[in-house]
Amino acid sequence: MEMVKFADSGRFHGLFLGSSEEFWRENIHGGFATLVAVLFVLACHCAKRFFFRKSSASSASPVLSDSDPPTSGSRSPQLSTSELVTDADLKFLIDNLEEKTGENVKWENVIDKRNDILSYHAKCCKPKDGPLTYLSVTIFENCSPEKLRDFYMDNDYRKQWDKMLIQHEQLQMDKNHGVEVGRTIKKFPLLTAREYVLAWRLWEGKDKTFYCFIKECEHSLAPLQKKYVRVHTFRSGWRIRKGKMPMMPGTNACEIKMFHQEDAGLNVEMAKLAFSRGIWSYVCKMGSALNRYSTINSHQSSSAASAVTLIKRVPPGLEATDEMTSQATSVATSVCRPTTGEGRKLSRTPSTKLLANGLLLLGGVVCLSRGHSSLGAKVAMAYILTKWSKRGASSSQRSEISGA
Repeated sequence: MEMVKFADSGRFHGLFLGSSEEFWRENIHGGFATLVAVLFVLACHCAKRFFFRKSSASSASPVLSDSDPPTSGSRSPQLSTSELVTDADLKFLIDNLEEKTGENVKWENVIDKRNDILSYHAKCCKPKDGPLTYLSVTIFENCSPEKLRDFYMDNDYRKQWDKMLIQHEQLQMDKNHGVEVGRTIKKFPLLTAREYVLAWRLWEGKDKTFYCFIKECEHSLAPLQKKYVRVHTFRSGWRIRKGKMPMMPGTNACEIKMFHQEDAGLNVEMAKLAFSRGIWSYVCKMGSALNRYSTINSHQSSSAASAVTLIKRVPPGLEATDEMTSQATSVATSVCRPTTGEGRKLSRTPSTKLLANGLLLLGGVVCLSRGHSSLGAKVAMAYILTKWSKRGASSSQRSEISGA
């Protein structure tokens, strides 16, 4: 059986998506206001898709022109697999993890919790010109770096415990450079499933330290499909090494520090609330799955070529010698380099904006008039009010993009 591996993207998506699932399940009795607000959000979403398709059909510029792979001029088939993830990407990852980017962005602490077997800390920021960015540190007790690396890269095993993963397949493996390309479909509660076509690569450094960097790409075996939303902006990576459990010196622990930045088309405020609400439950679930991983002997298949079996060495000079002495519980305060999406967007007509704004405003009025204080209603209201306040700015930006 062929093993498929997807690096840290599956894990981090699971963190957010699993937290979203926990959020809606825990707030199923949140009151009538939550239901009304959600119905209006869905109505806005449907109206947006209807008018967007209508305007797309009448547009002279095809929506898929900048990323559809069948044409001979597409950039993806012309780019060799070895160039998708390079040592320059590893340097970018290390600079962020070691606070060496030299930029200033205000970070917001999201969560800091621990139990007997693990600890988790996460913070986020919103760069001026980029998507929401997370930095997190997770420390697992009684775990080796090799085991944690294999656990994170084993997508077959992930399917057993991460219900948000719909599908994953390996598209290509560059055996000379260790670059792997894959396609993954993930559930998004109440929204269209997201599709990720990504390339990743692993490196091994000093003292059993492992790095992985993953980013978006295009591939001829993964054409765009209307039933999924393709994520075009994605930068993510992690470093796994030996660590120490907080308040428990001397234990055999392992640390994974993660940098994650993507634009999946979600409202920022709603995504942050859902993440903070359910992330701890998901991390605990992941910790339990990690403990079971060794007992079922579900390690990487030696017969299948993958980024793990073809791992490369960290180039000399990239890995700082004093980084291993830093405290395992410290979280990188580096600022991620803003990454912007490349997808071409069509501007909506004034009638579409008017209808969407009207639905959002009406939903807010109904929700406020009910006076419920459930968390579900608060999240829905945060989404509604944020979308209302930013509608004009985002519309102007889309018009500029489409006219470029």
